[in-house]
Amino acid sequence: MRVLVLSLALSVIPCSVFAQGGPPYFTNDPGTPGPFNWEINVAYMPFLYSDNTVSHAPDLDINFGIGNRIQLTYENAWLRVQNSGFPARFGLGQSNPGVKWRFYDTGADKLHISVFPQFFLNNPNQSVQRGITPPNNAFLMPVEFAKKVGPLNVNLETGYEIVRHARDEWITGLVIGKQLTKRFELNGEFYDQGTFRDFVNQPVLDIGGRFKLHNPIVLLFMAGRGLKSSSPIQPHFVGYFGLQFLLPSRAYNEPEDPSTPGHSSTDVHGGR
Repeated sequence: MRVLVLSLALSVIPCSVFAQGGPPYFTNDPGTPGPFNWEINVAYMPFLYSDNTVSHAPDLDINFGIGNRIQLTYENAWLRVQNSGFPARFGLGQSNPGVKWRFYDTGADKLHISVFPQFFLNNPNQSVQRGITPPNNAFLMPVEFAKKVGPLNVNLETGYEIVRHARDEWITGLVIGKQLTKRFELNGEFYDQGTFRDFVNQPVLDIGGRFKLHNPIVLLFMAGRGLKSSSPIQPHFVGYFGLQFLLPSRAYNEPEDPSTPGHSSTDVHGGR
């Protein structure tokens, strides 16, 4: 169950069209879609371990902008869980509603800070009984930072998670990347999540990018692995392969403004 909880918990990925974090990465950034704009991410997310696999097939992440600095988010996934020697089990993951507020914004290439409180709630189905989702609901309070440092975009997130009837957890993530062309950006990420007291953690290193296929569609991809290869809770492979839809498309054709969604080149917990 601990392997299941930690692997599914890595999949929190809300949105941004503002800095380097957000899908396809585990780390989130301060970006928001802008007034009455949508960002919808649809992806396949595999997590491969030594004796089991967990896949989001698909993962659906829906984000809606209210004003220039507030975002409403809902994420969930259809999960496939398979332990070695047993048939695969399928079911709906935990619901992941949240609200992001970018309360500090100093303009292009300056410092931006946001908070992103989120819940992870079991649905009235049989996923817990069948071992697909953990039995514990949770509340996550992270803080996101973003700033341009020379030619690089730097994004940091850290947060505290309160888990009902279980050990509380912490998260931290760092994404560093660069816009290589008008349509393509490449980033590297370090992400870690663990529990307090016994300090069971799950560090992951990955690389990924975004490629603008055709307005308003963006290709998202990421691949990586856990850094503690000797531990059974460390993934041998993690990935994110999907599409991002930015709607309405006309909102992303306007001149770039650091406080609106057009500023981006285009952003591990919905279904824990």
